[in-house]
Amino acid sequence: MYKVLTLNNISAKGLERLPRERYEVASEIQHPDAVLLRSFKMHDWEIPNTLKAVGRAGAGVNNIPVDKMSARGIPVFNAPGANANAVKELVLGCLLSATRNLFPAWEYAHNLQGTDAEISKQVEAGKKKFVGFELAGNTLGVIGLGAIGVKVANAAQALGMKVIGYDPHITVKNAWQLSADVEQALSAEDVLSQVKFVTVHVPLVDSTRNLLSTECLQHARNGLMIFNFSRAGVVDEVAVCEAIKAGRVNGYVCDFPNNFLIGHEKVITLPHLGASTKEAEENCAVMVADQVRAYLEDGTVHHSVNFPEMEMPRNGGHRLLVVNSNVPGMIECISKAIASVNLNIVDLLNKSRGDIACTLVDVNSPVPQTVVDCILAQEGVLTVRML
Repeated sequence: MYKVLTLNNISAKGLERLPRERYEVASEIQHPDAVLLRSFKMHDWEIPNTLKAVGRAGAGVNNIPVDKMSARGIPVFNAPGANANAVKELVLGCLLSATRNLFPAWEYAHNLQGTDAEISKQVEAGKKKFVGFELAGNTLGVIGLGAIGVKVANAAQALGMKVIGYDPHITVKNAWQLSADVEQALSAEDVLSQVKFVTVHVPLVDSTRNLLSTECLQHARNGLMIFNFSRAGVVDEVAVCEAIKAGRVNGYVCDFPNNFLIGHEKVITLPHLGASTKEAEENCAVMVADQVRAYLEDGTVHHSVNFPEMEMPRNGGHRLLVVNSNVPGMIECISKAIASVNLNIVDLLNKSRGDIACTLVDVNSPVPQTVVDCILAQEGVLTVRML
């Protein structure tokens, strides 16, 4: 029986993927084998010795101490693309709202007072303050062409916009899904120099922190509007607000309110609504529950942020999983330990990613605990499990 701890509310559709006869799932549970979470901050959370996997029902993993998990031989799974449609629709909604000044126009209309005749006169007198423009024929820059960025780029084209994209790390899969009419830019600065709108869809890592900086914004065309539904740190908020004050940037719309941005002129903040749809929450929960289950039961790894992709068909009922530091000679060690008890290796898969290496071994008979202990005693070995 596997024990799964939920640190946030996880959609029932996802939890249904964990059969009750094999899994005990609860928000309070001792000695968990796995953790499922959404926004819970794990950095100060004490990692149980029993923990074997972490599943984040969403794309970003900034709330998880990935390095600590890697050092303990624990994979961290996420759900890239599961909330892509929800974020795409929010970006489009904000594009339309910003260009038509819907947010200030709603506030103006909400505060109208008087008789119907008086309100009608105020409407006719005030609507000229909210004259906008149309998206069709204007140019959108998309920085980051992952699952979300590709959907945003294709949808913007369907609205009649010209789209310029930039992503030096675009995958073959996403490139196939991207409209052939999306033009390629050579850098973020190149994008800003050509567009009226820009939206960023990149993870927050060292190379993307303050991607839109003071220096980068100097390349922008006057009147640029910036949309950030990625992570707060991707955009240098001080630089953007200074550019707004100087008249180079016409507005900033993001999903990350703070004291600096709230109430700032030409800044619209939303309460982190990117993936806040029932459908997205269900998609993320199902995806991550399936990934955690596959790892616990078969050692299969899909969509982990710190482990290599791993999948090997079962060749017999006796499987060994070894997670170790990526050092030479480990396969030889594993093979010798198995051969020492006259077991025959039926199949073997070894993959590595950065400092982590994983080995799946199918053997013809049950593996004695002495073999597990022998492998675990080797320097660099992090975890050994019989599956």
